[in-house]
Amino acid sequence: MARLFHVPLSPFCRKVRLLLAEKKIEVELVEERYWEGDPDFLRRNPAGKVPVIKLDGKMLAESAAICEYIEETRPEPPLMPKDVDGRYEVRRLVCWFDDKFHNEVTSNLLYERVNKKVTGQGYPDSRNVKAGAKAIKYHLDYMAWLLDHRRWLAGDQMTLADFAAAAHLSSLDYISDVDWNRSQVVKDWYAKIKSRPSFRSILADQVPGFRPPPHYADLDF
Repeated sequence: MARLFHVPLSPFCRKVRLLLAEKKIEVELVEERYWEGDPDFLRRNPAGKVPVIKLDGKMLAESAAICEYIEETRPEPPLMPKDVDGRYEVRRLVCWFDDKFHNEVTSNLLYERVNKKVTGQGYPDSRNVKAGAKAIKYHLDYMAWLLDHRRWLAGDQMTLADFAAAAHLSSLDYISDVDWNRSQVVKDWYAKIKSRPSFRSILADQVPGFRPPPHYADLDF
């Protein structure tokens, strides 16, 4: 069985978890307090970051590389398009959410509100929280534009791009930082993806000291 070293609200870990579940790969989840710099964990990944997964007798790190490895070694069901342009668009959007969205939104909201408390780094910086609350509006509007032209974020088929976006938004939704009333098309997309069986373990997450809103695990929203 695969073993995933993770943090429950990490969008990078959630992306890998969603992919594993969609591929029906059994995995043992091990919560890792990576910020403590445990020597055993640093041996698994000298970068000191999660996720890290033990799979096929290998220790793999970095969520994008892990997802590409899983997709190449377990191609069914496919979560990358067959054509080169389609694969480019998926990779572009995965980078959008894991880089731009993360830096402008996730790090300013989730990391300020939750990670600082959990890791003992003090209180949220209100300037960062305000910046994140402003930036997420732009990103939701961009997603709405994409979904007005496509069935899923990257095209007509569900792909890794949808899981990357859902991983970030689900983490933020746990702390009520997503205005689902801003766009009906984005809300419908999220309701559709969170109703998949692969989302069940994500919606069951509980973080001590933080309670999710009632709609968080509601498949009917």
